[in-house]
Formats: sequence, C-alpha cells, structure tokens
Amino acid sequence: MHTVAVLLLEPIVGFDAAIPPMCFSEATTETGEPLYRVITCGLDRTPVTATGGYAITPQAGSEALVEADTVIVPGTKIAGPRCDGTMSAELRAALDTIRPGTRLVSICTGAFVLAAAGLLDGRSVTTHWKYGAQLRRLYPRVGLVEHVLFTDDGDVLTSAGLAAGLDLCLHLIRSDHGAAVANRVARHCVIPPGRAGTQAQFVDVPVPASGAGSTVGVREWAAAHLGENLAVDQLARRAGLSVRTFNRRFREETGQTPGAWILRRRLDRARELLETTDLSVDVVADESGLGTGASLRAHLRRDTGMTPLGYRRIFQVAPGA
Repeated sequence: MHTVAVLLLEPIVGFDAAIPPMCFSEATTETGEPLYRVITCGLDRTPVTATGGYAITPQAGSEALVEADTVIVPGTKIAGPRCDGTMSAELRAALDTIRPGTRLVSICTGAFVLAAAGLLDGRSVTTHWKYGAQLRRLYPRVGLVEHVLFTDDGDVLTSAGLAAGLDLCLHLIRSDHGAAVANRVARHCVIPPGRAGTQAQFVDVPVPASGAGSTVGVREWAAAHLGENLAVDQLARRAGLSVRTFNRRFREETGQTPGAWILRRRLDRARELLETTDLSVDVVADESGLGTGASLRAHLRRDTGMTPLGYRRIFQVAPGA
C-alpha cells in the first residue's frame, strides 16, 4: 500500500497539517478498502506545537520517512528554512533518509523546508502569495511560479497556502486513482471536486455574497447543465448582469474566466464518465458538453497526456470492484 508520511515541524500550521491525513485516509475503493497508509511524523514522537495555540502528537518519529512513498511537508514557521535558508543538523539528517524517487510534496511554507534541503533546485514550485518574494530571495535556484494554487513537476508537487492544500491532495488522489475516488473524497470533505492548479490564488479580493450580483447561482446551474450551450452572454443574462460585469465578477469569485472554469468542469465530468460508464467516446463528449469525440480527445490529451480509451483502461472501475 502507498505510504504517505506527513512531516510535522514546529511551529506547524495546524490547518495545513490536518489536510493530508483527512484526504488520503478517506481515499478508498468502492467497497471501503483504504488506498493509502497515512503516518504523521515528527523529528521524534514528542508533541509538535501548532501556531493556533495547541499541539499535535505525531504517530512516529523521523524513521517513518524511510518507508514513505510520498512525503508531505505542511506549512511551518520553522526558523532556519523560513528566515535564513539554513536548517538544523537533525532536520537535514531526517530528510537525507528519504529514499530516491520518493514523491515530495509541500503545502504553503513547507516549500521552504524542501528548498533549504536543495530538493527544489531547478523545479517549478509555488507557495502562499505572501511569501513568494521571500522564497525567491532565500532560494534563487528554485523556479517560483507565483499566484497559482499548486504546481505539479512530476515527483515534486507544491501548493499555495491553506485551502490550496485541499486542491493539491485531491489532485494527487485523482492522478493516482482517478476522478471517481477523488470526487468521493471531495464529497466527504463537503468541498468542490478540486480547482485547477493554474487557477489564481485569491489575493486581496473581497468575496461577494451569494445574492444579487454574485455568480454562485449561475455556476451551480452551469455545473448541472454541462451538456447545454453555456455561452457567456447567456450566463450573464441568467445572472442579471452585463457581460462585462459578469466576466469581472466571475474572475473575482473563482480566479478564472467563465470559459476556463466551464472547460475544467466539463473535463472533470468526462473523466468521471470514462471511469464509471461504458458510454462511447462520442456520447461522453456530448454529455459532458465537449461536443465531439475529436474535441474530447484533444482536450483530454492536453490535460492528462492520454487518449479517452487509454484513460479508461487505466482508471475505469469494474462493476463490483
């Protein structure tokens, strides 16, 4: 079973630390069998102080890193990596035990820890928008991608702060086991199925109320009618807004244009239909709103690097499995 080790370094950001155990522990087969083994670990087994005024007791010490297939470093205010690019001999020794080829993941300022160890040199990474300039200054060899929710650089993945960690964990689960498993986890967490990594972080943007002038209702309607014509002018009319105002508010609320948001929802729906039904590629394209089988093939290849049939062979869930 794939082992996920969550490395807690004090002072740990408690919200970030809770995300991976919650998400990966809920990733199961349709019959409820776990798909991951999740271990929280520290440099030792003593409680790790969190920034919110409490402590978290890890299940294991740093020896858990040796057996991990994925190591996740949640956000932390640890002094050395965060302030001057150094780290303690104890932390460096712990990170040195990670096996080559292990998938490395950070949430928020956890990227500073991996960067201090030299594990992010030459890689595309992100962090919370507040700390991007500091990351670039301390670690100039890191390829910082600013203001995105998360980056996927193969065996190195990083996310922005807080809720972006949810999007990254869902992305990992979706990449490992398909959209159906990730969607079940999202439903358990009572969150949307996941935002695209390239979506912008929400930087100093007020959140509109879900009443007059908001696009929330239109987005809910559109998500339930993906097979219909979702032209921007029609969506704006449904929201009671001009096209210009609708576009501006949509971007403020989602960080994406209406077209990019709709395409993401349609691709997610197509992937789920490929995994859970035997519908033909043309029917999947039609029901998800992508139009033709050729259009679905082109979009899916850009999104996953696979054809619809190739994707179905890997991720389709057999009846009763």
